[in-house]
Parts: sequence; structure tokens; C-alpha cells
Amino acid sequence: MDKVIRILSTTTLAAAMAAGLGACSNMSHQDKATAAGAAIGGVAGSVLTNGDALGTVGGAAVGGVVGHEVGRKK
Repeated sequence: MDKVIRILSTTTLAAAMAAGLGACSNMSHQDKATAAGAAIGGVAGSVLTNGDALGTVGGAAVGGVVGHEVGRKK
């Protein structure tokens, strides 16, 4: 039961962060992609490591880098 609550709270936090990105109208497309990648990566890292802080931070870092590269203009 504790694992379910942890996953639900992490998912809710990620959804709130993603919704908050809409308020960042002065951010560039690449900045928004970086922030979204970090949020998604943080959630994925948390879920994959059962809520371990290091996994969450690592996932956010990797997600941010991937989002930064995906958001780059060609």
C-alpha cells in the first residue's frame, strides 16, 4: 500500500509540474523541453527505483539532458 501511495504522489507532483509549465510563457521552446524532460525523468527514476532519492535525481538529470537535446532547433 505504501508503494502505491508513493507512486500516486509522485505522479501527482509530476502532473502539477507539467501544468505549471504553461505559466512559463517567457521560456524558449528548448527551456520548456528541458524542464518537461526533467520532470518526466524524475518521475520515471522514482518509479524505477521505488522512490529512491538518487534514482529520482538521476532520472531528472538524464531527462533534462534528453529534453534539452530534443527541444533544440534544427
